[in-house]
This record gives sequence, C-alpha cells and structure tokens, in this order.
Amino acid sequence: MDRKEIIRKKQEFVYPATSNYYADPLPIERGEMQHVWDVEGRKYLDFFGGIVTVGVGHANPRINGPVKAQMDKLGHTSTLYPHQTMVELAEKIAQITPGRISKSFFTASGTEANETAIQSARMHTGNTEIITLRHSYSGRSSLTRSMGGISTWRKANYEVGIVHTMSPYCYRCPIGLKYPSCEVACAKDIENVIQSSTSGAIAGMLAEPIQGVGGYIVPPKEFFKIAFKTVKEYGGDFISDEVQTGWGRTGKKWFGIEHWEVTPDIITGAKSLGNGYPIGLTAATPEIANAYEGPTISTFGGNPIAMVTAKAVIDLIEEDDLITNCDVVGGYLQEKLKELQDKYHCIGEVRGMGLMQAMELVTNPVTKEPATALAVEVMEAARERGLLIGKGGVYNNVLRMAPPMNISKSDVDEAAAILAESFAAVMAATYATA
Repeated sequence: MDRKEIIRKKQEFVYPATSNYYADPLPIERGEMQHVWDVEGRKYLDFFGGIVTVGVGHANPRINGPVKAQMDKLGHTSTLYPHQTMVELAEKIAQITPGRISKSFFTASGTEANETAIQSARMHTGNTEIITLRHSYSGRSSLTRSMGGISTWRKANYEVGIVHTMSPYCYRCPIGLKYPSCEVACAKDIENVIQSSTSGAIAGMLAEPIQGVGGYIVPPKEFFKIAFKTVKEYGGDFISDEVQTGWGRTGKKWFGIEHWEVTPDIITGAKSLGNGYPIGLTAATPEIANAYEGPTISTFGGNPIAMVTAKAVIDLIEEDDLITNCDVVGGYLQEKLKELQDKYHCIGEVRGMGLMQAMELVTNPVTKEPATALAVEVMEAARERGLLIGKGGVYNNVLRMAPPMNISKSDVDEAAAILAESFAAVMAATYATA
C-alpha cells in the first residue's frame, strides 16, 4: 500500500481515538537499528523509539536470531504451563532487581503490569487506597487511567480509591517555591494528602522515578526518600513504575529508582524490555508475591517468544555495557540540547537523565507560558529533515527524546544538527509572520 491508501484505510477501519503524530501521518515500513524508513523509502533517525520502546535498535539481529529460533520451536503456552524460557528470564530479573525483589509475574503490557502491581499491594497490605502523582501516566485501563495525572489521558476512568499528590515538577513548582530552599515541600505534602484524603491506611504508592508522558520530570534527589518513608509509615508498599526508566536507560543503574537511593517493594516494567515485542513485568518481594490471591492466569504472560526476546535484550545490555553508554551518550545529548537552549530562549528547560532527555518550550522564559504550537512545529520541521522525536507534558509543550540505548555520539551530532536546523526554520517563519 502507498501512504494515501494506508491513511484512508486507517480512517475507515480503526478507532479514530487512535491518534497519530504529524499533520500528515507517517506510515513506517521497516527499521534497522537507530533508523526507520517510511513506505516511500525515506530514511529517518529514530530518537523516540516507539515511545521509549525500541531499547536496543529496530530489527537488531542479535535479538532477532534467538526470537526466530524460538518461533520455529514453540510460539505460545500461556501461564498454565511452566516453560524454560519464562523461568530463565525470571531468574535473570531476580539477579538484577534491587533489594529482595525476586518473583515475577509476566503480562503483555505496561498497563497490565501496573494493574498487577496495584492488585498485589492491595492483597499484601489488606488496604485499598493508592497514592500516585499528578502529571503521571500509568496505562490505558480504567484503573491505570484513574491513576493518571494528566486530564488528556483520564477519559472514561471509573476507579475509586486513587489519590493524587503533587508532582516534583521544580520548573513549574505547584506551590511557587524554589529548590533547595523549599525543603522538598511537595514530598512532605504526601503525608498531608494521606491524612486528609484517605482512610489513613494505604495500600501503597505507585510512581515513575522520572515522569515520562508528563515530560521527563526529574525529581529533587530527596523526593523519593521522603515519599518512601511516608508510604511505609502508613502501611503501604512502594511501587516503582519502570516502564520507561528501566533497563539502564537512565544510565549507571538498571532502574531509575536506584538513582534516588530507594529500594522499592514492587517494580513494573515493559517497553524496552521487549524491544518492541509486547511484554509486561511485575516483580515483587517474596512476601508480596506470595500474598497474591489466586488462582490467576495471563493468556499471553510468559509467552515463549516474549521471554526469549526479553532475555536477549538484557544479555545484550550487559554484554555491550549499554548502561554506561546511556550515561555517557545521554550526557553528551544533554550538552547539545543545552547549547540549543543558549541560542533559543523558547527552550525554557532542558532536563532528563541518561538517554531520556527533554526540552520544555515556552513563549516567554520568565512567565513560562507553554509553547504548545511551537512544539508541534519543531516536531514537524524535524520530521521533514529526517529526525523523529516525541512530545509530552501536561501542556504538550515538551519535546522528548529516547533513542535506542546503543546509539553513538555521532548519532547525537546528527540529531542535534537537525534540531538546530529545525529551530532555525521555525523561528524564522515565526518572526516573518509576526
């Protein structure tokens, strides 16, 4: 099919709520490591990886080899049958997860992983209420939409017992303070929320170590220490949502929460773990896993192909030391983005960690009015020049970058050059029509 036919059939046969990037949607035909090609044969440097999902490159032969071999051997079992591929992956995950987390439950998505985590905390503690953060995103089911902290993603939510507390969003502090003189008041407010908006006994707190859809919000270093202590004092389990931050993407550590010196009770994962193949993971301490009331099954949880894919991904990350690469190349990417910020005042803040970097665009660096339209224009301009990036934030004014974890500095140089051209073109057009 050509581009027009794909778009026409999408409009005719697919839910219209299934949104696309770009005014002229981009039908992608194939990928190879950090690049993708559209149906017209045009090549793009992919710096978003299918929403932080292609962790080690499109069609990576070191992943495809084991996967193809497994496809020829056994493609499906469900959790009703134990399988070598599942127990091998579970054992490997137990070796790299922090603290005493050692038991895994596999599903097919991050949404399911977070659902399972909430169910686990409720069964373990005997409590029901959950604390989560504003500006968060946890999935697309009724429960996880209810946990979401961005109105755009909360349509048709019906769950009760979810309470939101302040996001550690220093650039737009919800109470108008400055770090560090604020003494991390946003974290200290968690106790006030529990005392005023819950029964006083909570099942737990689920939070992203760096908020993804929220615009790569990086918290103050003390935030999660305070949050964890408060959650434990009120009887809850602490759940780290590592769907976007996991598997070394933040650099130096396997999981984002480890940067904040907190050992969670439950970790959830997905996205880069499967390198594009559907997988969800809920990993917990033995006490929490053993408290889960069953029986339960997951039709696609523990799928042999997904298990082999994830094991190959973890092995590749270890063999090539991609955790260090994320730290080094991610730091280099942030430097390049800050060079752009020095040139363009519309870039209000550059933030991120490892290969998870963002630029928040504003119309005025003092008033910080969100530049939502400008973000769209820069994305379009970058696409025209062969670079794919993402966006997010509560105002949709944050440009997000999460390329494969095995990119090089030369890839960053190429992306930075395209971004510079894109900003120059958009700003020139803006001033020409002003």
